[in-house]
Amino acid sequence: MLCSATMILVGLTGGVATGKSTVAKMFKQCGAVVIDADELARDVVKPGKPAWREIVALFGKTVLNQDRTLNRQALGSIVFRNPIKRRQLERIIHPRVAREQTGLTKQAARTDPTAVVIYEVPLLFEAGVDKRVDKIIVVTADRKTQIARLKKRNGLSRAEAIRRINSQMPLAKKNQRADHALSGTLPRPSLHRQVVRLLESLRLLA
Repeated sequence: MLCSATMILVGLTGGVATGKSTVAKMFKQCGAVVIDADELARDVVKPGKPAWREIVALFGKTVLNQDRTLNRQALGSIVFRNPIKRRQLERIIHPRVAREQTGLTKQAARTDPTAVVIYEVPLLFEAGVDKRVDKIIVVTADRKTQIARLKKRNGLSRAEAIRRINSQMPLAKKNQRADHALSGTLPRPSLHRQVVRLLESLRLLA
């Protein structure tokens, strides 16, 4: 648990393309502090940083764009086909992201001792982050919706989308371990109302 006696740290997770970012934005609009693990991950792998150097040493320069930034699509096509490579990548990135998140959480607690901090992290269970939060929210969606969103958003083929989905813990298992679940397929107004109610209940715990 990385929070003060009064602040509450909430893990927000789900499957790929279930609507986590949409829910996170709603929490932010309602006054919660939101920390985005993907954003932190992009920051720790900027060109020249230690994680970047380790990734280039492991995967080669074929995973770089012309400006030396990581080509996430090229890297993804490797790691989502190879579980060993994926775990190697996670071992490089996850500890560094955890350190950044810890610092931001402490900063939020200093700014507002009664803050509700939402930590949006896709691999919450897989990376063991569930052990470091007070409550867990899972955003769900049916498989058909996930595939359709990945094809539209990421330009993936159906096979690639399924491979991406299957690389994560099944949504049903995440749901079983969650304190709260939200459906990422609800109409926006309905989903927003649920977020408002949930945030109110979390504030009572802070």
